[in-house]
Amino acid sequence: MNQEILINWSPQETRVAVIEYGAVQDVFVERALERGLVGNVYMGKVTRVLPGMQSAFIDIGLERAAFLHVADLLPNLNARHQRDDAASDADAVTAPTVPPIEHQVYEGQAILVQVLKDPIGTKGARLTAQVSIAGRLLVFLPQDDHLGISQKIPFAQRQALKDRLLALRGDKGGGFILRTNAEDTSDEDLAQDMAYLQKMWQRIRSASKSQPAPSLLHSELSLAQRVLRDVSSQDTHAVRIDSRAQMAELQAFTQTFMPEMMPKLSLYTGERMLFDLFSVDAEIALALQRRVELRSGGYLVVDQTEALTTIDVNTGGFVGAKNFEDTIFKTNLEAAQALARQLRLRNLGGIVIVDFIDMRRDTHREAVLSELQKHLSRDRTKSMLGGFSPLGLLELTRKRTRESLAHILSETCPVCSGRGAVKTARTVCYEILRELLTEARNFNPLGFRVIANPRVIDMLQDEESVHVSDLSAFVGKPIALQADPAVPPEHYDIVLS
Repeated sequence: MNQEILINWSPQETRVAVIEYGAVQDVFVERALERGLVGNVYMGKVTRVLPGMQSAFIDIGLERAAFLHVADLLPNLNARHQRDDAASDADAVTAPTVPPIEHQVYEGQAILVQVLKDPIGTKGARLTAQVSIAGRLLVFLPQDDHLGISQKIPFAQRQALKDRLLALRGDKGGGFILRTNAEDTSDEDLAQDMAYLQKMWQRIRSASKSQPAPSLLHSELSLAQRVLRDVSSQDTHAVRIDSRAQMAELQAFTQTFMPEMMPKLSLYTGERMLFDLFSVDAEIALALQRRVELRSGGYLVVDQTEALTTIDVNTGGFVGAKNFEDTIFKTNLEAAQALARQLRLRNLGGIVIVDFIDMRRDTHREAVLSELQKHLSRDRTKSMLGGFSPLGLLELTRKRTRESLAHILSETCPVCSGRGAVKTARTVCYEILRELLTEARNFNPLGFRVIANPRVIDMLQDEESVHVSDLSAFVGKPIALQADPAVPPEHYDIVLS
């Protein structure tokens, strides 16, 4: 039992940190203003049917009506309104057409729907009548009997997993899809997740019979609830919450769906902030930086791009105790452990290229690979590890589950636009001189006023003053210079007078 979960709550933001082996391994952030509606289940009311678009507008209690397409209706959703069309040819017999939406729903009808897509701009939410409820290991399809296995699980294992699901479901009905992270799970865990999902569906059904349309029947779990459902396990020895309201909410949730977690919940009332007590904020600050220091004196450099993430390993100030090869090997071993943790902490997904320090011995490479694999195996997010390339690079992939920590907590620099560098003051000076010449040729103003960053103006008035004077004489117009600290280093304005 080496896992501890910390939940820091405020009205505007919920943050969760997972502590394992005394170190922060995962950080989750959810902000109130950014929380979407996807997954919410409503009892909606059909306000308008559009045969030409094969769609309907549904009132679910939001500012704008939501949108339901015929493809997202349940088969035979409303049989008494369907038309019994005779097939006109053999093709129609083998591939029956979907009844038009006007024969399946009608204005004023109450209908159970789930949000597929959040409202965007002037568009309402996208809905489906085919409800699915996601659990930690399974996705429950209460209106279907289909049993499916994630396509990412090897084909050879799928039939055996499907047989296990069939046996566990018994005669209770409903369909299930086994998620990728349930590939190696036990029957006990699957049965527990199955019972949780079936209980959730019963609550939704009960609410649908008593609540009027439109009304919210089930909202997607809060971040704290999702972490308890997806992250907590038998290894979790404590869940600390610093909010009485959240404590009461989580107690009600665990009592209904996860009673075994009840004794592990505790309200934190200490004087210091909960995250400060465990140095979580300091770890978050470090996770937003490129450079990660290793205890030995070496360091990692992490660069995240659109296509992939690169991690460079360096010895730094580590000189070792025996020889150079031993120094490299020990640095790479420590780096393997650190980078596995950084992948989790930063939630980096997709392709990751690691440039370990070159190792000559195959035994050293194998040991580093083994160390990395050991620490990646503790990660709930699935990853695939390749071997070293002829160039000494290591490639691995990690499943994308949510936005990376950097994307949640930061934004592209407005000064450098994400390049990580800005033009020198001299470069900007010469751009200004070229543009002044262009403006003089295209227009005939009385003079020019250049407004730029103080560093640029200082250079124009000092080192480049001769060029400014020569240009003014050449175009026959005065050039005034004005420094403005609010202007970014690369930006400037040329005002014609």
